[in-house]
Amino acid sequence: MTAYSPLSAAHDPAGHLAEWVAAESAPTPGARDAVTIRWENEGFTVTGTLEHERVEYVMRLSSAWQLRQFILFRDLDDPDLWLATDGHGRWGEMNGAHRTELDGCRDLVLDGAAVSHALVIRRLPLHVGHTAELPVIVVDTETLDVTTRQRRYTRSAEHLWTVDDGGLEVTFEVDEHGLPRDLPGQSRRVR
Repeated sequence: MTAYSPLSAAHDPAGHLAEWVAAESAPTPGARDAVTIRWENEGFTVTGTLEHERVEYVMRLSSAWQLRQFILFRDLDDPDLWLATDGHGRWGEMNGAHRTELDGCRDLVLDGAAVSHALVIRRLPLHVGHTAELPVIVVDTETLDVTTRQRRYTRSAEHLWTVDDGGLEVTFEVDEHGLPRDLPGQSRRVR
């Protein structure tokens, strides 16, 4: 199995940029989903925008792509949602409130953000043909609901993955960094 190459400032001093456009069949065709990934303070910082929801977000990751903090801005100068984990599956809000219903999850999926797939793909040490089923946190950008659900990830080929989200299945190719290229029926990679 070939490991994904690390994303670091060595790739580009401005960071690694990726952008997707929503498919014609999506609820908001043509809407952009853009991210910048930078190496900072011994970890990665992912900053992104979801044009269709007018959402900006920041994900702070360890050097091994383990999510540490998730911050979402929608219509306030201060964060609308700010979650953090201790790295062992225990979650809380930045105000100190423990979110016991999220405990056990290590990954977070932001509805409509293609980079969410990369968080899991970069972290899972799956060989071709192997599958992992794991609980993930799902953030609804419209309502700010935070729930959990099971997702199944299968590495079908070296750069081909299938994600089953409760019967809704999508198969897609990833680049050398583990970022999705096109997500059939959802979005098309343009950068």
